[in-house]
Amino acid sequence: MKTLPMAFILALLATLPVLGVPLAREAFATDQNTNATLRDVNASGRPAFTGADGLTVQEAPPIPKDATDDRRRQRNYPEQPPVIPHQIVGYQLDLRANKCLTCHAREFTGDSQAPMISVTHFQDRDGQVLGAVSARRYFCLQCHVPQADIQPRVTNGFRDVDRVIREAIPPANGGQ
Repeated sequence: MKTLPMAFILALLATLPVLGVPLAREAFATDQNTNATLRDVNASGRPAFTGADGLTVQEAPPIPKDATDDRRRQRNYPEQPPVIPHQIVGYQLDLRANKCLTCHAREFTGDSQAPMISVTHFQDRDGQVLGAVSARRYFCLQCHVPQADIQPRVTNGFRDVDRVIREAIPPANGGQ
């Protein structure tokens, strides 16, 4: 007899998630109109799907131009990938072609005067040296990024390792 009430309780508990979904949807719904249009956004001053009062739609600032001075930038920490100091718009970089290698591959650096890619790009994940660029290093934009010539939007308190060491070690001879 005791197993019948226990089976009934377990059956009720098993149906709770199924019964609770419609209740949860209604409890957390913030906006009944899910077909928001640009006209709705303009009329209300906020996206209709967010449910956030007072949220205004702002136009994104224009994308800044990349630095194109071909000047090498100082790196902030050891092993930091160098940034790209030139325009890369229109570069083909996919499984079929890698435009970066037309200048940065070892055999082309003499003519292009571009720095050769690091020898680490010719190693697999086990450290074995390969005859060609490793597949895991083929897509340059995983690590290297163009440098935009803009002022930072937020203040940056980053200190490179050399500065941290200089500040930690007191100057010899009283600073002379």
